Amino acid sequence: MNAPLPDVPEVRVVGLPHLTQGFDLVERLDLQMHLKVHGPLEPIPGERLAQLAEEISLRGRGGAGFPFGKKLRAVAKAAIRRGVRPVVVVNGSEGEPACRKDTVLLNRAPHLILDGALLAAEALGARTLIVAVTRNSTEISIRAALAERGLSDRRGQQLRARVVRTPERMVSGEASSVIRAAGGGPAIPPGRRERAAESGVGGAPTLLSNAETFAQLAVAGRIGARRYGQQGLDGEPGTVMLTISGQVARPMVVEVPTGVPMRYVLQLAGAPPVPQGVLTGGYHGNWIDAMAVDNCVISRQSMAAVGGALGAGAILPIGPDTCPLGEAQRVANWLAAETAGQCGPCRLGLPAAAGGLSDVLNGGGPAALEALREVTQAVKGRGVCKHPDGSARFFSSTLSAFTDDLAAHVLHGGCGRPTVGVLPLPEPGYQEVVESIPSGEKLAVDWTLCKGHGLCADIVPELIRMGRDGYPVLADASVPVHLSTRAQLAVRRCPELALRLERSEEERSGRQSRPALPSAARKALGSGRG
Repeated sequence: MNAPLPDVPEVRVVGLPHLTQGFDLVERLDLQMHLKVHGPLEPIPGERLAQLAEEISLRGRGGAGFPFGKKLRAVAKAAIRRGVRPVVVVNGSEGEPACRKDTVLLNRAPHLILDGALLAAEALGARTLIVAVTRNSTEISIRAALAERGLSDRRGQQLRARVVRTPERMVSGEASSVIRAAGGGPAIPPGRRERAAESGVGGAPTLLSNAETFAQLAVAGRIGARRYGQQGLDGEPGTVMLTISGQVARPMVVEVPTGVPMRYVLQLAGAPPVPQGVLTGGYHGNWIDAMAVDNCVISRQSMAAVGGALGAGAILPIGPDTCPLGEAQRVANWLAAETAGQCGPCRLGLPAAAGGLSDVLNGGGPAALEALREVTQAVKGRGVCKHPDGSARFFSSTLSAFTDDLAAHVLHGGCGRPTVGVLPLPEPGYQEVVESIPSGEKLAVDWTLCKGHGLCADIVPELIRMGRDGYPVLADASVPVHLSTRAQLAVRRCPELALRLERSEEERSGRQSRPALPSAARKALGSGRG
């Protein structure tokens, strides 16, 4: 079976690089090298920035594809109408195991992302910038980039910038999950649909977009719409970042101009010459067959025309030697486990759909297939976030794309091929394994004040639990950076003012000036060249 994708796989470029410019020079572009490669970037007024986004047809690159200019105007109007400062959020939470393009940008070109976010913040008059990330390597890289620019969350700064760490889960990257995490809550949808442009972080109008989207904005802000459009299609100019994995010889992230044939991109990664199917758009996307591949170019419109989806830019071919329904079953089980558990369609419907697919594979016959179709249909349009709909789309696409294999399983008990396991999934137990960067602070309690309310344990259960005597028991360890926001919230909300954050013993003695970096993070930050 394929191993999970590394944080930063091989990176390739077709044509002239926009986002990956300078990648051939250094592993990571620090601020000095970033400016040498890309040059300075001047502020752009709000209306002109929205026009620029429209001229280059910039849409969100996280999957939904919402027009960026329209989102920018909506946030500006809400902020003016309400008389409050908006918030800008970079969504770098990449919890899908088949996606790495945002992780690559955050690790190797963090300042390009910050350029776009700061352009938007300046245009909107925002005073808060938040970057949400999923992995240790991305957190380390973006924190270093903020420090290189002198940006922090300290009071008194014209712009306060901070990093929010979200778990490596599918639902963590959903917009409402990121906004909830940015406010100090858990990284799961809130159970109700709200427009971030009206009410986002702290109730303020919030411009939230994907990391690649902000990087594309920064490129266009430097070179202008005309030069930007010299690559790609007229209706979808510029380049896109893709993650190519599945049954390929070389999993990679590749920057390509729109209009490049899908076949060429697959050949670049060493995909089978005639794949029996290609999953486009990731695990919330759609399957296409080999004939559709030959008639398809990389663009939102072209991929949709053949039944595919650009989505978050993940493309996963599978060869003829594996059972496609077995491959789908592995993904279905993972999607069912990724539920936030807050609504019936997700908490009950997705496990039922995964079980129904298993029944079909195991010889359940026509009755099992009809039951699977019914439960998939019942899930659609009823969830409180996009996970049930995206998962239902995957189920429906699987049933439509592999009709011959489906008939073999329903009528004859199987297709005769094993499930090779070529679609990347995390290792078992990945949700419990969370790397942490020590913040240098520890939680402490003034026991003369504490009355055992237990509110702190509800806010940050990873660090505080209630003992048998009814009083909190604190973890004897430095607060991880990704839990700092919730730890501070627990301190602020302690009814008796008994909880506090203090510098750890190692920090006070100077023995721990900075945390040791994991090897993957050291590689992501590069060797210091440039």
